[in-house]
Amino acid sequence: MIQWSSRSAEERALLNPSFSSILLWQAAVGCVAETGQGLALSTAFLVLPFILHRKTRESLPKSVATSLPVWLEDNKVIRARLPERISLLVPYTKEALLFSGMRGAITFNQDSILGELGWKAKMNTILAGTSDEVQSCSKKAYFIGRWLSRAGSPTTLLMLMGVRP
Repeated sequence: MIQWSSRSAEERALLNPSFSSILLWQAAVGCVAETGQGLALSTAFLVLPFILHRKTRESLPKSVATSLPVWLEDNKVIRARLPERISLLVPYTKEALLFSGMRGAITFNQDSILGELGWKAKMNTILAGTSDEVQSCSKKAYFIGRWLSRAGSPTTLLMLMGVRP
């Protein structure tokens, strides 16, 4: 990772561990709401690539009932770029997992992460003063947690997106 002070303004704004932690927390909470189980650790590495890219985020389905393979087939250009984006964002996801874990916003449970519900009020307070785009990212992260938790095993998800587990 590049030292914080050496990062560009865009990188500090978009890829900062605090914002990324909010997205991971939302995805973990969404996963638990959908399945009663934590978000698989490997699936957590898909959250930022789906949410931080505006076109991908805006093209997400409206319902968790939409099949991931069908969505990928309907969005071939996005699907083609996902492996590169996933790979590029691995260090930022790791940084956010460490950041949120150290602060107690998420906990690690074997091979999954759980968003600590005691942080719900804090997350709502943080998000209340943010832009519409940040709030949209947060809502979509919750959706991603729900949607990907229904889409198959973490290995299947990664394979569908052209990433080796």
